[in-house]
Amino acid sequence: MALSRRDFLKLGALVTASAALSSCAPAYRRLTGGLPTVPWAAINASDFLALNRITFGPRVEERARFSEIGLQAYIEEQLDFESMDDFACDLQLSSFNTLDMDANGLEGISNALFENYDREKVPNELRQATLIRQLYSRRQLYEVMVEFWSDHFNIFVEKGNCFYLKTVDDREVIRKHALGNFRDLVWASAHSPAMLVYLDNQSNHKGAPNENYARELMELHTLGVDGGYSQQDVMELARCLTGWTVKEHFWLGDYVFKDELHDWGVKNVLGRMIQAKGQGEAEQVIEHLVMHPSTANFIATKLSRRFISDDPPAFIVEKAAQTFLDTNGDIKSVLRVILHEGLSFAELKYKRPANFVLSASRMLNVETDGEALNNHLLRMGQLYFNHPTPDGYPDVSDAWQGNLMPRWQFAFELIRNEVAGTKHNLNELLNISSTRNLKDDIDSIASLLIGAPIDTVTRDTLIGSVTSAGANEEETLQIVAASLIASPAFQWR
Repeated sequence: MALSRRDFLKLGALVTASAALSSCAPAYRRLTGGLPTVPWAAINASDFLALNRITFGPRVEERARFSEIGLQAYIEEQLDFESMDDFACDLQLSSFNTLDMDANGLEGISNALFENYDREKVPNELRQATLIRQLYSRRQLYEVMVEFWSDHFNIFVEKGNCFYLKTVDDREVIRKHALGNFRDLVWASAHSPAMLVYLDNQSNHKGAPNENYARELMELHTLGVDGGYSQQDVMELARCLTGWTVKEHFWLGDYVFKDELHDWGVKNVLGRMIQAKGQGEAEQVIEHLVMHPSTANFIATKLSRRFISDDPPAFIVEKAAQTFLDTNGDIKSVLRVILHEGLSFAELKYKRPANFVLSASRMLNVETDGEALNNHLLRMGQLYFNHPTPDGYPDVSDAWQGNLMPRWQFAFELIRNEVAGTKHNLNELLNISSTRNLKDDIDSIASLLIGAPIDTVTRDTLIGSVTSAGANEEETLQIVAASLIASPAFQWR
């Protein structure tokens, strides 16, 4: 049956009319890599919310594992990500040949002098790999933290040579330290050629200071905008950072400190006298910044906002900040406070585009190469590594509650298998729990997508509206699934 866009929107409105959907639970999600071995059932709303915070939408197997061992053990299992076998995900990445290359090699395949020049090859592979990891990886909490730090240390790939330098930054800075130590993460970022180019520090030298990186290092990476620094501190830190630059010839794209570009005068940053010692001056300031109480509060607040609510409880933030200081910035220890003690206070957050696309794709056991899904993310406003300003994509609900039509369009195309290089497995999924009764199958789809069945009145009205238009049973199930994905209930997690 050819369903018109108007009819589709009208059907979605029926689901909208039942926004509570039994328990106000947001959406459920499913991945590929083999069909689940167990059927699914409705899930407690608070558990569903918690799972949605520590994954990009729990798969059937993940939901079953959660039910088996409980929230606390599930969190610890995810924190111990290195012990989790992720071979299936790694296999999905085997066709990308740029992910493990150094900057010099990446620049070479991106150079216009080469016969097969393609400037977009490197950043596009990074974007596809990022989506595939979020979609297929069993290490979901780790991937959530990779996304978090990618926003915190945002780099716009279209700025200068960042189009190939970001691949190295993603591997050696963000992914290497995402669940490690915050000091090591900032240290690696400060020495990252991608960051130095993005924030213009390669142009920061004596006689021609550039304050961009110095400012963002304090405002966005460590202390926070209200962290107690002054414009004078920014200027002095910029002087410390003179000579921190990127090689332009042999081993192009590597970090290098150039003595001849450095301001060798004495500096004063945050009330501390910094004696002239070259590269060590800025490194001395970084050591102070990463363990400053303002930094602890800033990081604890942002992490609590990501996992708990847009306005997280003050006592959780304070305890997480103190843990940050007590453990010298151990990220896992801070997360334990937020997840073990804070998730019970979690409130619904509006899905960012990536969460929306990934949750629907994981739930439907989607098989994809990721390319077309990235095109949808572009239309929704969250293409990976495409945020031009250094603050990264916003993490509050208000920032994303417009521009709904691309989400509706995605739901419509996904269910009809019209997304290029992408195929859902709704029918195969239903075979696992199907009773061959249309009403039961719709209850099953609703439990899969939003955690609980729709109330019977809304369900029966929806069936009547679709079947009266001439849809057969299979088409009815697809229309219901698309309507649920497009519904307000699915937009929240």
